[in-house]
Amino acid sequence: MKVKPLAFDSFGVRSMATCVETGDVKLVIDPGVSLAPIRYGLPPHPSELQRMEECWELIKAEVKDSNILILTHYHYDHHDPSEPEIYEGKTTYIKHPTEKINFSQKQRAAYFLDVLKGCPRHLEFADGKEFEHGKTKIKFSPPVCHGTNPRLGYVTEVSMACGGEKFLFTSDVEGPSLPDQTQFILDEKPDTLILDGPMTYMLGFRYSYKSLQTTNENLVRIINGTPVQVLMLEHHFMRDLKYVSRIKPVYDAARDKGVKVTTAAEFLGREIEMLEARRKELFEKPGEMGVPERVAKRVFEE
Repeated sequence: MKVKPLAFDSFGVRSMATCVETGDVKLVIDPGVSLAPIRYGLPPHPSELQRMEECWELIKAEVKDSNILILTHYHYDHHDPSEPEIYEGKTTYIKHPTEKINFSQKQRAAYFLDVLKGCPRHLEFADGKEFEHGKTKIKFSPPVCHGTNPRLGYVTEVSMACGGEKFLFTSDVEGPSLPDQTQFILDEKPDTLILDGPMTYMLGFRYSYKSLQTTNENLVRIINGTPVQVLMLEHHFMRDLKYVSRIKPVYDAARDKGVKVTTAAEFLGREIEMLEARRKELFEKPGEMGVPERVAKRVFEE
């Protein structure tokens, strides 16, 4: 099984787009990318805009050669309704558009399904279901909260198994700090885990110290209670320049167990580029590069 991160926050964009290949299928999970509309009172820096365009082109290139597309929820950093043609001829598994969903995502889902008409070869609501493609098994969790409560809606976690290997993608759990988010991981026992980590860049504001404590405890449980070898902590977590100090118990447990805690950038041997978290610093530098008009018009929100 080959796992390839395509666009992540450690690359300088908001995304969790991931490509996975087995002997049976090639799929892309959450083919979307966006930027924070405002951070530190500042709009996206030109370097962020350029990186977003680069990531989107890579996502589309990988999607072109894929068999399956998966959509875990309807935030714009996880799907792009402006180019539904990328779903042409694909088997497409999506979060249920009307069940376990908040008002905002329900509206986006309805619009997305409208523009998607006639594109996928096969479309199915995936919540809580399992699918087989040759020897590859794909399992979706029941809907779990996007974060610590249902305010932002729900997402589906995704597990894939083939040839004795297992990969799990949590989508936007912002932790995990809730029992059902964590239990799906413990039950599936992945070797490789891509996990949306705690939203510590809003610690004490939209993300509580108690949630961080619970997340640390749950991550230690996952390290000790599963065969995970690679734990990729990403997305909301990589918007905090102090991210390493936030989860010291996790790094300690991983070191003791021989588990590699990494980012998507490090996983690929790339330099970590936390462009959003460094936006103030970037705007202080002279000589901004130009931004193509098509880039400036892309969606910048979740």
